[in-house]
Amino acid sequence: MYLSVKSVKPLEEFKLLLKFENGEERIFDVSPYLNIGKFGELKDQSMFNSVAVSFDTIEWPNHIDIDPEFLYEKSVTLNEQQKTNQCT
Repeated sequence: MYLSVKSVKPLEEFKLLLKFENGEERIFDVSPYLNIGKFGELKDQSMFNSVAVSFDTIEWPNHIDIDPEFLYEKSVTLNEQQKTNQCT
């Protein structure tokens, strides 16, 4: 299913709060990708926090973007994230 990203908000621990065109809000964890190529630049908190919506997905000023289908598939709903936080 192809859903456009309508808003993005950086959170702590290299996570992003994403709102998709269907109104669903999901959390995407960027941390597993921070040791892969250019994604390492996002370890700089100010760079990470500069994420913005670009067309139908997200992008950082260093031209890293992530496919919106991947973002949706690999993210969790807010309810799932809250359950994970309660278990840790």
